[in-house]
Amino acid sequence: MGRNIVSLEQVIFVLLCTLGVGMCRGACAEVDSDTEAVAGKGFKLGCISCKRRSEVEGSATVDWFFRSKGQKDFEHIYNYDEEGSIKSFQFEDRLDWFGSRQSNDIQDASIFLTNVTFNDSGTYRCRVNRLLTYEYYEYQTKIFKEVNLTVVGKATRGTASIVSEVMMYVAIIGLQVWLLIEMIYCYRKISAAGEEALREAANAEYLALASESKDNCAGVQVGD
Repeated sequence: MGRNIVSLEQVIFVLLCTLGVGMCRGACAEVDSDTEAVAGKGFKLGCISCKRRSEVEGSATVDWFFRSKGQKDFEHIYNYDEEGSIKSFQFEDRLDWFGSRQSNDIQDASIFLTNVTFNDSGTYRCRVNRLLTYEYYEYQTKIFKEVNLTVVGKATRGTASIVSEVMMYVAIIGLQVWLLIEMIYCYRKISAAGEEALREAANAEYLALASESKDNCAGVQVGD
């Protein structure tokens, strides 16, 4: 299956979320869909539309359209409004919802195409119909995204895909090294602070003993 070039920002986002960094909790990353499918296999048609303000309540429905190569107009093939509905005979029993399921506030509007055929090559358009609910009014917007799909008989990997994957691994390794350095630095800093505290405690104890010894000596001299 073909792969798109992955940006460094996307790699960092995924790595931070994998490591459980708090800054990515509840976040949404708009990653482009793959564009190359293999005949006879399944394929995810990706469509992610992030809501810019997470504190605003919202709901959404999704429509997918398809235009094969050589055609002028798009055909409505799928609708999702709390449940999925296939609208095209060509895709009957071959499309499944693969997006957000826990909420009506849909941000991942992806669908999954099974048993891909060469006739499935073409342009797929995703439309997210989003309704935002504010305190005194509602605002409706439509977001469009397209996937230009090519169906091949056998999976191929282009130079861009290989370079992209190498860059991704380099970025991940670099971030892991950076995190390791940070951990070592923090450990040494804490260890140094602990040693300093121990030295101060030892010095204080030594001074206390010295003072006590001096007082004892003074007492003996007075007694004599």
